[in-house]
Amino acid sequence: MKTLQDLTKTSDDEAVGSTRRPTNPIRRFWSSAVGKKWVMAVSGLALLGFVLVHMVGNLKIFLGAVHLDEYAEWLHTLGEPALPRTVVLWGMRLGLIAAFGLHIVAAAQLTRMNHKARPVRYQSRRDYVAANFASRTMRWTGVIIALFLLFHLADLSWGTTNPDFVRGNTYDNVIASFERVPVAILYILANIALAIHIFHGSWSMFQSLGWNNPRWNPIRRYFAVTFAAVIAVGNISMPLLVVTGVVGK
Repeated sequence: MKTLQDLTKTSDDEAVGSTRRPTNPIRRFWSSAVGKKWVMAVSGLALLGFVLVHMVGNLKIFLGAVHLDEYAEWLHTLGEPALPRTVVLWGMRLGLIAAFGLHIVAAAQLTRMNHKARPVRYQSRRDYVAANFASRTMRWTGVIIALFLLFHLADLSWGTTNPDFVRGNTYDNVIASFERVPVAILYILANIALAIHIFHGSWSMFQSLGWNNPRWNPIRRYFAVTFAAVIAVGNISMPLLVVTGVVGK
């Protein structure tokens, strides 16, 4: 027979359990480690798509001022005449902000959960090494990327850190920015950090989604290396060729 103390303890345990496991399925999914990993993976996939498309569009700098300025103007007129100017662009921006925010929050909360839990070894040594190295670098490369993003917006979107900024003159603004040696170096270093972050994120993304099979691990690694390398070469080539005088006004 249970004593009053046992019953009280049981009810207390159930109360604690109920707070830890919300009845709302969305909240329950979010509160779990699996849910946070899925949010990180899906938001990371969206951000990877943006990074790739953003880089491809910016590579028009090598085609000249007309092409890059036309591309920038096209982004502002997406959806016209059905929708007002910049509505689609702002919709994409808000979506990216949401993905970026969810990615950061999920990563921070998952890190805290991992610190509280006992370390669990991965099935294969390669997975363990990759995940261990990622845990040591992802936090810092993520911080670098976040700080760089603020500077990038201030430099080429708002113009507050670019003394030669002229709204609407996309090509000239980029050239004026990258001609400054410290700024070019900053962009190069930040994109190296971005490539490292992308490599480890791409590698672990499939595992977070449950697509982890020793048979496919070489393909996962090839995708991660290739995608990170393409982004690094593409993004670094722009400030590098401008600061060295190969591309200019």
